[in-house]
Amino acid sequence: MQPLEHLSDDLLARVRGVFADVDDTITSGGALTADAYAALSALRGAGLLVVPITGRPAGWCDHIARMWPVDAVVGENGAFYFAYDRAPRRLTKRFRDDDATRAANRARLAAVRDRIFAAVPGAAPASDQQYREADLAIDWCEDVPRLGEDAVDRIVAIMRAAGMTAKVSSIHVNGWFGDYDKLGMTRTLMRERFGVDLDADRDRYVFAGDSPNDAPMFAYFPLSIGVANVRRFAARLEHAPAYVTGAASGAGFAELAERLLRSRSE
Repeated sequence: MQPLEHLSDDLLARVRGVFADVDDTITSGGALTADAYAALSALRGAGLLVVPITGRPAGWCDHIARMWPVDAVVGENGAFYFAYDRAPRRLTKRFRDDDATRAANRARLAAVRDRIFAAVPGAAPASDQQYREADLAIDWCEDVPRLGEDAVDRIVAIMRAAGMTAKVSSIHVNGWFGDYDKLGMTRTLMRERFGVDLDADRDRYVFAGDSPNDAPMFAYFPLSIGVANVRRFAARLEHAPAYVTGAASGAGFAELAERLLRSRSE
C-alpha cells in the first residue's frame, strides 16, 4: 500500500467517478461528519459520479439514495442498487434476487443466526438487521463489547458451513445466500444505469474502503484507496488497496476528495 501522495495528479485527473464504502470510510466513529458530507457534495458538484458501496441495509440505502449528494447506492454487500430520480421523485430498486427468493432466504438466515448466538457468547444482531432485505449482520463491535478474533472467525465458519457467503466489515460479520458481492452489483449498476462497461473503464474510477469485505473492489480497481484505518485489517485482507490515505475514516475520504478536486482544477 503506497501513500496516496504517490498517486499522480495525471491519473487522478482522468477519474470520472468515485465509489466508496460507508462505515469507517465515509463515516468516522459511526457519524457522518460535516467534512465528509461536504466532500461528497463537492465531488458530485465537480461532475464526478458518486456511489456509496456499503454493507448497510435497504432501509438505510433508501435514505442515502434520496437524501445524500450521490448518484446511486449499492447496499447489503451487493444485494441491490437503489437510484433516485429527483425530477419525477422516483426511487429505482434493483435487487439481485426476486421477492420470493429473498423471503425464503430470510427464514434460512434466522436459523443460522440462532446457531451463531448459541455458539458465540457476546454476538448480537446488528441494530439495523430489521431494515435488511437479503443478509444477516452480526455485530462484533458496533453496539456490543468488541469480540476477539477467534469469535469473529467462529461466526464466519458457522455461516460458511451453512452454505453462506460471509464477509467481515469494520463493525459486522455479514452473511448471505448467493455468490454475489459488492463488485458484481457495482458492475451491474454501471451497465444498467449509466451505460458504462467497467471492465473497459475501470482505470477511470476510484474506490475507497477500509475492511476485508472491500477486498474484491481493491483487487479490481487499479486506483483503489484505503483510508488509513485499513491497516488494522492487514492480516485479513485477501487483496489490499494500491494506495492509502494519511488520515483515517471520513478525514481520509475528505483527503482523497481534495486530491481529486485539485487534480481536476490543475
